[in-house]
Amino acid sequence: MIDHVDRMLLRLLQEDGTLSLAELADRVNLTTTPCWKRLKRLEENGILRQRVALLDPVKLGLSFTAFVQIKTSDHSKEWYHNLVEAVADFPEVMEFYRMAGEYDYMMKVQVADMAAFDQFYKKMVNSIEGLTNVTSTFAMEPLKYTTALPL
Repeated sequence: MIDHVDRMLLRLLQEDGTLSLAELADRVNLTTTPCWKRLKRLEENGILRQRVALLDPVKLGLSFTAFVQIKTSDHSKEWYHNLVEAVADFPEVMEFYRMAGEYDYMMKVQVADMAAFDQFYKKMVNSIEGLTNVTSTFAMEPLKYTTALPL
């Protein structure tokens, strides 16, 4: 579906989403029109989902990272949809996963500090029924962070 030139384009965009079409084309040895067509195809196929800016949470006062693990005894489709809708309303939740293993769900939460996390936690547990266990762990120091997929 994608060839080595597509992979090169995707690697370049993951490193720097501000590269111009001319710069991208030059780096993959194409002219701008075929390069643009490749990017357009990658977007249409959903491979290139969006281009975003990555912000520094510490510089924005959001340096507290929590990982919240959730257990439930209700595994119905309706409960699942209600949970997903409820979590979507929390901007503090950066990532949210349905898990295999001891816990049913896990989320990454980014807030200013422990007080902000406590506020988030109370709001979350009071707005979602059917939680049987909620366990939180807190990151001391980020050791690796990337949004780049290994192409």
